[in-house]
Formats: sequence, C-alpha cells, structure tokens
Amino acid sequence: RMLTRTPSVVAQVFFLLSIALVIAIAVIQINQQQILSPGLKYGIVLDAGSSRTTVYVYEWPAEKENNTGVVSQTFKCNVKGPGISSYESSPGALAKPLDDCLNKVKERIPVHLHKNTSVYLGATAGMRLLRLQNESAANEVLASIQNYFRAQPFEFRGAQIITGPEEGVYGWITANYLMGNFLERNLWRTWVHPYRKETMGALDLGGASTQISFIPEDPEEHFNSTLQVKLYGYNYNVYTHSYQCYGRDEAEKRLLALLLQKSNTSANVDNPCYPQNYHTALTMKYFFGSLCTQSLRPANYHPNQLVNFHGTGDPGLCQEMVSLLFNFTACRDREDCPFNGIHQPNAKGKFVAFSGFYYTMNALNLSGHFSLDDFNSSMWFFCSQSWAQLQFMLPKFEEIYARSYCFSANFIYYLLVHGYNFNAETWPQIHFQKEVGNSSIAWSLGYMLSLTNMIPAEGKLIQLPLKPPLFAGLLVFLTATALLCLLFLVYLCIVSHHRKNTPHAEHVFIPE
Repeated sequence: RMLTRTPSVVAQVFFLLSIALVIAIAVIQINQQQILSPGLKYGIVLDAGSSRTTVYVYEWPAEKENNTGVVSQTFKCNVKGPGISSYESSPGALAKPLDDCLNKVKERIPVHLHKNTSVYLGATAGMRLLRLQNESAANEVLASIQNYFRAQPFEFRGAQIITGPEEGVYGWITANYLMGNFLERNLWRTWVHPYRKETMGALDLGGASTQISFIPEDPEEHFNSTLQVKLYGYNYNVYTHSYQCYGRDEAEKRLLALLLQKSNTSANVDNPCYPQNYHTALTMKYFFGSLCTQSLRPANYHPNQLVNFHGTGDPGLCQEMVSLLFNFTACRDREDCPFNGIHQPNAKGKFVAFSGFYYTMNALNLSGHFSLDDFNSSMWFFCSQSWAQLQFMLPKFEEIYARSYCFSANFIYYLLVHGYNFNAETWPQIHFQKEVGNSSIAWSLGYMLSLTNMIPAEGKLIQLPLKPPLFAGLLVFLTATALLCLLFLVYLCIVSHHRKNTPHAEHVFIPE
C-alpha cells in the first residue's frame, strides 16, 4: 500500500508544480516586459529665405508626446551665397552651395537612418515675390532643388513656397515651444502641459517680409485673421499677418527708390540713412528690379545705369524718409488698423522679436529687454557716426550690413511704434532674442513641429524576459507534464477503486 501511495503523492506534487510554474511564467512574461525606446528620428528643414538659405537638423524620440514630437535642433548650417530666388537665371548653380551643408548633415545623422529621414524645403517671401514676377522662373528653381534631392540619400518631401501667414504661425510655434509654453517636465520627468502659462507673441523680420503673430484677447472678434493650430492635444487661435515688401532688404530698396525720385539728379543722390562719408554706386536694377519698387520706376529706367549714393548720417531726416514707407492714411483713424489698411487686434502681452530685429539691436549694442528711450538714444547715436567710426563700433563688420543698420533701426522703430502700436509702456514687453539654448528662433522649427503631427510615431518595441520560442517551449512542456500527471492520478484512482470492489476469497478450515 505504501508503494501505491508514493507515486500518487509524487504525481500530485508534479501536477501542482507544473500549474504553478505555468501561471508564474505567464505573469512574469506579461508584467516584466520592458518597453524599449525606438531611438531617435531625424528631420531636415531648409529655410530658403530671400537673402540666404539655412539648413537645420532636428531630432526627437521616435515615441511621441500627445501626437507631436518633442523636437530639438542638433545642427545648423548657413548655405554660402544668396537666397534661392537669386538663381532665377541659373537654377542649375544651386547644387554646389547646397553640397557643402548637406555633406556635413550626412555626417550628423547615422547612415542607417538616412533613407528614413525626411527633408523639407520651405521658401519664403523672396520666392513669393519671384513667383508673382515670373512664375516659370520660380518653378524652375524649385524643380532644380527637386532634382538635386533625388540624388541625396534622404527622403525628400518636396520644395514648397510657404504663405506669409504660415511663416508667421510657424515662427510663433517655434518661439513658444522653445520658451516652454507648450510642454514642461514635471517632478517625475514626464512631459506635461504647463498650468495656466501664457503664450508669447512673435515678431519676425526677414529680408522681403515681416510677420506679427499672437493670441488676441478675443479671438472670436478677429475670426477672419486667426489661424487654428493644434499642438500636444491643445488648440490655439493665432492672429497672424505677413507684410510683403516690409522685410528689411525690400524696405531699403523702396527707400533708395524714393530718394532717387525726390532727388534733382539721377547720378548723385544723398542718403540720410547711410553713415556720413559713405559712398556707393548701385545699378538701377539693384533696387528697381524688385516687384516691391516696380510702381516707383522712372520712365527712363535703364537696369544697368549706375546711381551714386552719398551717406549724410542724418538721423532726423532718415526717420522722416522712413515714415514715407508706411501708409498711415489708409486706416482713417480706425483704432484696430495701424497701417496699410490692415485690421489688427491690440498687441497685448509679451513678445519675442527675432531674425532681423535681433541682428539690428545687436549692432546697436542692445539685447534682451530695454526701454524705448534707450533704443531711441542708441539709434540716434549710431546714426550720427561716420563710416570710419562704424568700423570700430560693430562686433562684425560687413559693408552690406554695416551701411544699412541705421536704416534698419529707424524702420524697426516705425514698424513697432507707429505700425504695431507699441509704446513706451509696452515696448519693454518685447524681448529681442536670437535663440533659446542651442535652438534658433526661426519658423523652421515650428514647421518641423507641425509636420511631426503627421509623421507617425513608431510602435513601442517590447522586450520580454523570455524569448517567444523559449516561452512557448516551456508552456508546452509544463502543460504536457501537468496533463501526464493528471492522467497518472486518474489511473491510480481507478486502480485503487477497482481493488476496493474485488471480493476477498474466504479460507475455510475444515476440521479433521
């Protein structure tokens, strides 16, 4: 009897042990799975501005935050030479200057990720003007870029001319993203939406256009001029306006055209915005060749005729001439219409001013926050300097920029004070800034962020404690063991039951 009981106990132990092990392995396999980061994703944006092209490389974790990538800039490269719109007569010449930057970009992004890295080219006001002036030339420039990228290892998503409002909104997104107004890390190091954090307005000054973007006090009231943006699961109604021909370079061409128009002679013209004793000879095509100055062209326009400009360094007269670039009468004293007949809500709250705004302030030795009085006195002092003195005052001396800073400062004054209605009280709310951390404040990052809404997040890679074949093998083995033990126990039960029911033969002793 002892012998039959031992196998029964052993079988029961094995049966229970097998079931316990099956449950334990399944629980461990489910709960101890490790979620691995699918690594980094990369994106490249070419900001094809009117005066130059800049290449930005962005990276973000492949798993996403609320449907939008958490993006950071890892590399920036300025393409040598002018903006792409200058290649209208020789689009094929674009490839060589792009090569230098693209070769550096290839080194920055791991080779195995090249084919999955998207490249976007966004062209701004320079190309918007070229398209209006000569659509086929603009298309040829874009086609030349498409051809160039076909031979690159990246995934080219097309060359687009973005609209003024898009440029404004993307700049607004960049500024607020970098300032941490959309996302911040909490105590547990996870990304959360900041509690009751106000967004900032964005002021961008390019070569051919300028943009103002902010959230108005009452977005409903300005419904026609607001764009809805969705980021990190939140909606924002942003007022934005882009002023074509009010970029720094185009505005200066308009000034030169006006000065020539007002001058008695077309050979020698005084320019109160150029530094004292500065002389330069410019072709008529240089400033009349643009769509922005077409209406000011003289009847006897000869593209190659030279005009001599003499700097007189007269701040008062410069300001007077700059005011003529703005049409303040179109608004007829309507409060929400500062200039050019454009409706604009009251500019409220903090603003960040970047691109041309920052570079001009930097030349005047100003940055960050400062009063309107400080700006005016710095501008007056700068504009009174002679050309020889300027060479010692500027941190970086390049003739084409140095001669124009006085004009830029006066233009910015008129745009911000008389155009956007900033005053002595609200001026200190503007922060003149170029970058946050290592990331440039430019529309390209906002463009990338908006596009990451459309770039699918990679699935999370799950690492299990046991490899699937081993897990399956163990389950089969233990289940088989449990079944065998169960069958053996059933067999023992049947044998035991059978023995109980067999009648015992009685021994009869017959007495002799």
